[in-house]
Amino acid sequence: MTDQPLRVVIGGASGFLGTALVEEFRSRGHAVTRLVRSQVPAGDASVWDPAAGKVDQRIIDDADVVVNLSGSSIQKWPRTKGREKEILDSRIGATRTLATAVARSRTPAVLLSGSGMSYYGVDRGDERLDESASPGPGFLPEVTHAWEAAAAPAVEAGARVCYLRTSIVLDESGGALKLMAIPFRRYGGAKLGSGEQYFSNISRTDWVRAVAHLAETDSVSGPVNLATAAPVTNAEFTRALADAVGTKAFLTAPAFVLRAALGGLADDLLGSLRLEPAALAQSGFRFSAPDIESTLAQALT
Repeated sequence: MTDQPLRVVIGGASGFLGTALVEEFRSRGHAVTRLVRSQVPAGDASVWDPAAGKVDQRIIDDADVVVNLSGSSIQKWPRTKGREKEILDSRIGATRTLATAVARSRTPAVLLSGSGMSYYGVDRGDERLDESASPGPGFLPEVTHAWEAAAAPAVEAGARVCYLRTSIVLDESGGALKLMAIPFRRYGGAKLGSGEQYFSNISRTDWVRAVAHLAETDSVSGPVNLATAAPVTNAEFTRALADAVGTKAFLTAPAFVLRAALGGLADDLLGSLRLEPAALAQSGFRFSAPDIESTLAQALT
């Protein structure tokens, strides 16, 4: 565990997670350089072009930690072949660019490389999934596997690399909760399908705390599940969110209706992934919001 100020470089610093992570690192006394695509960057930023494999090598050489959160959104629908290519290419291009630059450094920085819980598939029922669990089948698992593999140059150069297998991140300022909270408040809550599917999640506050913890903790490498240790089913989440916003949860959105309305995107909502954050627990990390009630209280503040 380091208590020294770190020099941190972040790709994807302007997004829902990136902006909060910049604030977290700076609150801990670390210096942050944001990688941006604008040709007129601010004083704390450096221009890069991940698609072309271009980044200022001097910035990476001077870094203690490099974080990659870049990648096209997977939520847009329909997922045409063009969209699928964009999702894959944006992740591999950014990761390979940073991993290659890290590998070129005389003293390779720590690389915290974006990933997702979709590594494990779409539906694993009530199987407990720690970081040793096998990958699942399908498009998103294939993307996530390739995303992690793109960090290979840094691994081969001896850098400490963590793969951030992120679950659903909850905060009302953006992401999934921003979309869910509005209809819950107006119409009440509705469980999806049977409601028995597991809904692994983490508050955005704990997500940024966990990533900063990984940057500061030398003993952690490899895949890391970013999810609370108390995953809930969709029905349990629905009741908890309804209670948190002061409404009722008595409705059900049948699976066949969701599939008719959303097509393949419904599979993501009806699938079940029960993550266990074994690597975080072993590293001594403690959640500030360890259950769904405290997670929602934190996320809705």
